[in-house]
Amino acid sequence: MPDTLPSLRELLAAAVTAVGGAERPGQVEMAEAVDASIRTGDHLAVQAGTGTGKSLAYLVPAVRHAVANGSTVVISTATIALQRQLVDRDLPRLAKALAKPLKRTPTFAILKGRRNYLCLHRLDGGPQDEPEDQALFDPFAISRLGREVTRLREWVSDTETGDRDELVPGVSEQAWRQVSVSARECLGASKCPMGTDCFAEKARAEAGRADVVVTNHALLAIDALQGYQVLPEHDVVIVDEAHDLVDRVTSVATGELSAAMVSIASRRVGRLVEEDTADRLNECGDGLAMLLEDVPTGRLDTIPEPMRVTITAIRDAAHHCISSLGPERGADADVVAARKLAMSVLEEVHDNAVRVLEAFDTDDANRRDVVWITGDYGSNTPRPPTLKVAPLGVAGLLREKLFGENTTILTSATLTLGGSFDALARQWGLPGQSAGEKVDGMASDKEVAPDSIRWTGIDVGSPFDHAKSGILYTARHLPPPGRDGLPEAYLEELKSLVEAAGGRTLGLFSSMRAAKNAAAELRERTDVEILCQGDDSTSLLVKKFAENPQTCLFGTLSLWQGVDVPGPSLSLVVMDRIPFPRPDDPLASARQRAVEARGGNGFLSVAATHAALLLAQGAGRLLRSMDDRGVVAILDPRLATARYGGFLRASLPPFWPTTDAEVVRAALRRLDSAAN
Repeated sequence: MPDTLPSLRELLAAAVTAVGGAERPGQVEMAEAVDASIRTGDHLAVQAGTGTGKSLAYLVPAVRHAVANGSTVVISTATIALQRQLVDRDLPRLAKALAKPLKRTPTFAILKGRRNYLCLHRLDGGPQDEPEDQALFDPFAISRLGREVTRLREWVSDTETGDRDELVPGVSEQAWRQVSVSARECLGASKCPMGTDCFAEKARAEAGRADVVVTNHALLAIDALQGYQVLPEHDVVIVDEAHDLVDRVTSVATGELSAAMVSIASRRVGRLVEEDTADRLNECGDGLAMLLEDVPTGRLDTIPEPMRVTITAIRDAAHHCISSLGPERGADADVVAARKLAMSVLEEVHDNAVRVLEAFDTDDANRRDVVWITGDYGSNTPRPPTLKVAPLGVAGLLREKLFGENTTILTSATLTLGGSFDALARQWGLPGQSAGEKVDGMASDKEVAPDSIRWTGIDVGSPFDHAKSGILYTARHLPPPGRDGLPEAYLEELKSLVEAAGGRTLGLFSSMRAAKNAAAELRERTDVEILCQGDDSTSLLVKKFAENPQTCLFGTLSLWQGVDVPGPSLSLVVMDRIPFPRPDDPLASARQRAVEARGGNGFLSVAATHAALLLAQGAGRLLRSMDDRGVVAILDPRLATARYGGFLRASLPPFWPTTDAEVVRAALRRLDSAAN
């Protein structure tokens, strides 16, 4: 029982001592809030700035609860980097530190989706996928695929986990799919001849015995979305990197329909049903391919009649194939496995066709899904056009399946936008905390939770003194950004800032085109070395940037959230423009229109919230240790001049603000001089 265990404060002190740190007020406040949430069952959102030590602040009360009650706590993260930090560093040290006071060593495990593990049955001769169409005429691609699969067959005798992430170097996605299955394709341990040795089942069994299970937002969403249990029994979920939760859940809930998918379904089922039945589906796929070639990419507000007819035919043909397969018969595992593989893709084709058709049955205010066509013919790896269907919101899903079934703690360095939790709370399906459900003029989109869901939001602050450690510079004198690349004035401003800083600059751009343009121009105008995302792997570029202070690193979205470079190598973060979603972004534009159809302010609820979150994440790259100093420079003058600027500025860390370029350049020169 909890009363027999050491107190939370005693365990936290032991954990902090073990990692060689010192307790911080924000860490203690957060740990106590997490502990109270677990005890009362009320949900909790905690904003904890970089340097707070939030991992220990939630791990200690989580472990204490699990040990006291013999239960499992699930911790969900958005990035592989944080998963590895928790599993490889934080949890092993914590388990060692708490073993003595808890009188046993806490246990932990990592759990990934089934597709991440080798499937021994497929490796042992189960049904294989045929090569993709383009590989049929490419002997090199086929031989490469064969070599990779051979390597995987050899690897199976060396691996204890079958976890794809442990295979170095890795293999192509096509090769991995030859030796893995999704949850829908799996035979199940009781029916599979290799079930007793299954890597995925072993990982799940280990997770079921652990005090703490680390997973990712995608698997958390799969557990909620699909009708079978993926995660072990648990009563508490801690969502770290919670600012990414809605996007990751939306991604899992997004369906696709393409000619290639229909062709795969037809080939898989063709071995199991009458030829005419499979041919009918294949012909429907050919019709979809021809149809999509003539339709421009982008969001579909209405469905053209030829498309409706074609997708209806696909739905009906897929349903006929499913009916023709009938129930499982016989005990031959290979036959059952082949049926599973066929059924998996057939159900996906059928269900996504249904979703596409139903998306147009209601008006904007009541629409649940948005449909668009995507394709890329201009790249080195062209993708044929594909229909996509995604939910306009996931608030209802999260409200029912996450908050309705578990005590949930959400945490991140960035959760308050415009000074309030309400913007993200509405997306999560929680009721807003502000009176009248408004955030800086943002009317509610009416997608709010009932008052019976109780939650608290707290900001435990940051150990950094932002006003003394950093400057927020808005280049108010520049013209508003245009659509045709970076204006000349922006390039000159960027050059002057980079030279004043002596390099040491992380440039965050709204598009890869803008990043490459800026890199090319500054390489001509300055002697400072400019690294640009895409020149090499992002991890190697970040490493080189961190090791060489007189360099700059320019890039786009992944750098806004994924760079951790403490010390003098980074003293200037530049953002070229407020990162609003592109006007032609199908999902963001549809969500904005849906909010407006229900009487809300679509721009502020969707576009400004998206921009505020990215701005805050980007600005968070500057201060990563207590000794860091520097400038966050936003070249877009709208941050200072637009009516929505106040909401965006309130979402940023409380740096000392200025619009004086010379003051900023002088500060950067001093920092550069002090570092040399």
